[in-house]
Amino acid sequence: MARGFESKDVEFQQSEASRPKENRPALTSEDREIQSKRRTLELALASTRAQLGVSRKPEHRQMLDQAIHTLEEQLGKL
Repeated sequence: MARGFESKDVEFQQSEASRPKENRPALTSEDREIQSKRRTLELALASTRAQLGVSRKPEHRQMLDQAIHTLEEQLGKL
């Protein structure tokens, strides 16, 4: 059964390789850095929100709330 999935994966990869590429302008190093920062902040924000969802101690919840606020501010500045 795994062999069937492998052949479908190879077929998909071949069709993707033959598909014309989108003509997107190349990103500058500054744009790549901003995208990387944004992804990092979004992941940190998601992780912090998940931690907040399972946290029970009020002090820890307060710290996580402050961290979420800070991360949201940083995302807003990008």
